[in-house]
Amino acid sequence: MKSYVLKTEQAIPITLDMAWDFFSSPLNLARITPPDMGFVVTSDYAADTKIYPGMIITYKIAPLLGITMNWMTEITHVADKQYFTDEQRFGPYAMWHHQHHFKEIEGGVLMNDILHYAIPYGIIGRLSNSLFVANKVKEIFEFREKAIEGIFGKMQRT
Repeated sequence: MKSYVLKTEQAIPITLDMAWDFFSSPLNLARITPPDMGFVVTSDYAADTKIYPGMIITYKIAPLLGITMNWMTEITHVADKQYFTDEQRFGPYAMWHHQHHFKEIEGGVLMNDILHYAIPYGIIGRLSNSLFVANKVKEIFEFREKAIEGIFGKMQRT
């Protein structure tokens, strides 16, 4: 099985506490996901629920052609205000391992994401990744960056 990696970095002009509060709430993920993904958190969590190791989060998504499917991830690792990791337990990927890292910097927070994923179905999956999945994943993270800027503003370069 071939795996793929996507790394992103974004500076956000907010405090580490604010960043952690926002990104460690499962319900905020829908706010930074493209509307065409039909992304809905189906887990019954209160708005102030924060992630913890072992937390299971369920969603409905429509990643391709508007076809809705179920997705389940588990929060496997959490270091308060430093990083957390979510891994797919059920869903469209053969493997999904997404690390979210946060570091306080002058004027805000540097957020790094490291995503490892794999597509099922062997050669068909590899072809699918080349033709559209890799671009779709990249578009999701590009949308996310713009959505975060819309919520928190853009970090001023010095």
